[in-house]
Amino acid sequence: MTAPRVSGARRPAAERGRLEIHPAVLRKIVEHAADGVPGTLRHERRLAGIDVGEVGAIAKVVPGVGDAQTVDVALELTLAYPAVVRSLIDAVREQVGAELDRIAGYRLRAFTVTVSGLRGAGPAPVARIR
Repeated sequence: MTAPRVSGARRPAAERGRLEIHPAVLRKIVEHAADGVPGTLRHERRLAGIDVGEVGAIAKVVPGVGDAQTVDVALELTLAYPAVVRSLIDAVREQVGAELDRIAGYRLRAFTVTVSGLRGAGPAPVARIR
């Protein structure tokens, strides 16, 4: 019969194993953080001219080479018009980096942003049926 484990006698985390976070989880963290920055917008998503919902930031996250705790992020955003694009992207970079570090313990190694559109912050246009 084995003795029960005492909770105070646990080995340090580094000796018990390791934690790997799937890139899809990191992608969700990045997208959510980017969508939370004032000035980034969600926009309608269409497939063959049919409205299929809305989408915000779209990210691709690749684990960094060499250091397992770094990631390369490519992000596609729609921004509110008018906006000072450079300062808004700096705010997105700061927010994404802070959230990746806070939630997952990862750091940004490379951060690439594509601004796919500038739109007025008003309501989305309503499709007209002819």
